[in-house]
Amino acid sequence: MSEYPPVSIEGVRAARAVVAPHLPVPTPLLEHPLLSEAASCRVLLKHENHLPTGAFKVRGGVNLLHHFSRERTHGGIAAATRGNHGQSLAWAARLFGVQCTIVVPLGNNPEKNAAMRALGARLVEHGRDFDEARERTEEIARAESLRYVHSANEPHLVHGVGTWALEVLESKEKLDALFVPIGLGSGVSGAITVARALRPELPVIGVQAANAPAVYRSWKEGRTVTTASADTIADGLATRVPAEMTLRIIREGVSEIVTVGEDEIESAIRLVWRTAHSMPEGAGAAGVAAVMAGRERWRGKTVAVVLTGGNLDSATIRSVFSRGAGG
Repeated sequence: MSEYPPVSIEGVRAARAVVAPHLPVPTPLLEHPLLSEAASCRVLLKHENHLPTGAFKVRGGVNLLHHFSRERTHGGIAAATRGNHGQSLAWAARLFGVQCTIVVPLGNNPEKNAAMRALGARLVEHGRDFDEARERTEEIARAESLRYVHSANEPHLVHGVGTWALEVLESKEKLDALFVPIGLGSGVSGAITVARALRPELPVIGVQAANAPAVYRSWKEGRTVTTASADTIADGLATRVPAEMTLRIIREGVSEIVTVGEDEIESAIRLVWRTAHSMPEGAGAAGVAAVMAGRERWRGKTVAVVLTGGNLDSATIRSVFSRGAGG
């Protein structure tokens, strides 16, 4: 197993000092009464969709590019993404004056692609899914002497994104659980790091798409499991190969991982729109989907759910809302 610098609560606190001058933080932590009514429990949404790129990952991008811009070990950075990781790096790279190359799979969300180009990134389209795009990114980084930025195996990223969890757990809210969607695991790893330091009794519950269960299966089976496909509307969760560093943190610290189906994710998108007047992307709605699936278990309790992002493209919005009118 590769060795990575440690992820720690001190690292998250240091990242907060880096992130705060550049982003509108803390983001809101809000209860929406109609959502709580539907879930039969008090639901607090952490609105990371209010950040400049519409997603939580920009916190990690700012922290990582802050450190990179001081070290300047390479001429620029390169990364693979389905969208939010790439947007976060492109936004932060522009902030710090760093060249940024982003590789996306063919057929990727066109609006996310346009957003990355608008932020100044060079966009390369390659492969059938995220993992094939990632392999191409590694090749480009080697050939052009770029700093390859993995979307999870980066302590600076985990420390940066962990600042949202620090904001939640430093609040005065008495929580019974914290729900966090899992793609490659930077968000949940940050949440685990913060929770174990500040509220070790608090259950941190990871959520994966049932159609992209690589981390769930790896956690449950006690071995690294890759899947043949990751076909889900939640493109932020659509990974087939777990990340080494974050999988280790997840195994050591997550309370449990649950999976949600495509219909449940779509229903949660519609529910959040109807009750909170926010449009979550599939990954952003996954935590709400998990609460709704387990609402008998959480009846009368208070849970926090991170709305990780709101970058749902227009075609998907039309499709999701054509299939249902309620929560």
